This record gives sequence, C-alpha cells and structure tokens, in this order.
Amino acid sequence: MSYQSFEDLNVWKRSTRLSVELTNYLSDCNDYAFKNQVLRSALSIPSNIAEGAERHSEKEFRYFLNVAKGSAAELRTQLYVGMETTLVEKEIAQKMIKELKELSSMLQGLIKSLDKKLNT
Repeated sequence: MSYQSFEDLNVWKRSTRLSVELTNYLSDCNDYAFKNQVLRSALSIPSNIAEGAERHSEKEFRYFLNVAKGSAAELRTQLYVGMETTLVEKEIAQKMIKELKELSSMLQGLIKSLDKKLNT
C-alpha cells in the first residue's frame, strides 16, 4: 500500500463522491433527523480514512479504517430503512448500498495489508 496522501486513496475518493451524492439527493428531505443521521454517517467514512492516514501510525490508521467500515455499515442500515419508509427511492438506495459494500471490501483490504505490516 503506497500512497502520498489520503487524497490518493481510491476508497477515500469513492466515499467522498458518495457523500456528495447523498448530500445532493437529500437536499429536499424534510425528515431532518433522518437526513442528519444519514449525512453524518456518510461523511464519517472519508473523514475517518483521512484522519487515520494523517496520523502516520499504521496502528492508528488501522483503527480509523475500522471506524470508517463501521460507518459504512451504519449508512447501509439507514439506507435500508430509508428505502422501506420511502424516504429514499429503492433504485437509489440499492445503488448506494452496492457501492457501500464495495467500499467496505476496499477498507477490509487496506486493514489486512496493515495487519501484515504490523505483524512482520
């Protein structure tokens, strides 16, 4: 895993893009509690990736990647609820859930690569 800055990481780029998409999509949502929680979860993913990468400690980076992975699971749950309550269109929710599953896999891959480095 070689990178100069968190901005180089595809998982950060994609999770940031997803946060922007959700922010734009929910701009007219009147359920402010739902909207706030969803956007906080979405923003937490790239924010934790960035924070961990800037710590310059592989152990801390691993911790923040796990937090980001947890936020991705939280956001998937909120999208399932949003879909069932019609706050989020089914097609949109399914597309975002698919992306979140891919992001979780990418995060897990980074975590595994850090584990290898930490255990050598």
